[in-house]
This record gives sequence, C-alpha cells and structure tokens, in this order.
Amino acid sequence: MSSIDPARLSAYIASRICHDLVSPISSVTNALDLMDEPGDQEMKAQAEVLLHDGAEKAAARIQFLRYAFGSIGLNAGAADIHEARKITEAFVNSHKPSVEWDLQADHLSFSHVRLMMNLVMMAVECLPRGGVVSVRIRSEAGGLTITLTAKGDRARLKEEVTAAIEETDPAEGWRAENIQPLFAKMICDGLEGEFTAKASDGQVILMAAGLRAEG
Repeated sequence: MSSIDPARLSAYIASRICHDLVSPISSVTNALDLMDEPGDQEMKAQAEVLLHDGAEKAAARIQFLRYAFGSIGLNAGAADIHEARKITEAFVNSHKPSVEWDLQADHLSFSHVRLMMNLVMMAVECLPRGGVVSVRIRSEAGGLTITLTAKGDRARLKEEVTAAIEETDPAEGWRAENIQPLFAKMICDGLEGEFTAKASDGQVILMAAGLRAEG
C-alpha cells in the first residue's frame, strides 16, 4: 500500500475539507457584503438569494463531510439508510451532478456508509460538467458490493484514483488536492474489500466489492 505519514494524512484531509467549504462560505460572505452596501431592492433581493444558497450548500457539505471523514463514520452498529441518503443527496445537489439510487441491502454499517460517501465524492469529481451519479448497493454471497457509476459529458478517471488502487504514488505525490481516493482505499481495505475503477466513453465506474458485514 502507498505509505503516507499519519500527520500528513490528517493535514491533507483537513485541507480537503476546508477546500470543499470555501466556495459556499465565500458566497455567504459576499452576500453579507452586498447587503451592507447601499443599493436598490433588486440588489438586496439578489444578495438574499446568494446568502440562502451559500448557507444551504455549506450546511449540506459540513453534514456530509462530518460523516465521510469524521467520527460519525466510526460508530458501531447499523446506520440509518434513509438519513444517509438524505445527507448524500444534499451534498451532491451542492455540486453539479444529480444522484440516483438502487439499494438492495437490509443493513449498512456506519463504515459501509462512510465508504459509500467517499465513493460518491470521487464520482462527483469524475463529472466536471455535471451528470448523474448512480449508487448501487447489493448484499451478495461474497460480501457487500457498492458500485458508483458516474455518467456525463467528459467524465474522466483521475490519476490519483488509479494510483490508490495500484498502491503507488501519483506523479506529483499525495497532496491535499488528491488525497481523498487514497483515504477511500484505506476504508475499503479496512473492510477487507477490493476497490476497482474503470472508465469508458462518457462514464466511470467505481466499485468496492467483497466488503465484510458489520454491526
């Protein structure tokens, strides 16, 4: 497995979280600045829309990132699938793609959901121009399988995803901007699963298969 110092890993993850929050929080700040300036009612109305949108996106991302990277994903027992879906949908909606679900599993642990959310993050990044992220979960004889399909214009598989799977380092090394696929691979390995990814015209498929049951 690609080795990385734990202190660097935690620093990179923290930076990645901050990066995801910069855009919506900047929208809130800009809206507040506009509302403090003298102007007509139309400008004030636009500022209120900007404020509402930024606050909504920031809240959605914070809730999701607490689960995907934080201690919520380490809880024991069964996760609330309905709540996990709601949190994930809000996160995806704060970006360009939309999300579809095909879940046929009666039980998901918090670790399973944590891995699913990290795969969702990767799928969203595969779609720079938007598209559809499809989440498929199945309980199979060999273990739980989580499959993410990202379909959209110019869908692409990033170098760091391949590097994480092949247990190598990216050409420029691990950094805050590319650390997340390695983190997802670590979660998958912890669940004794196999992580694979493949790209074809207009879509990328990310799969974690053979995940052990928990909770």
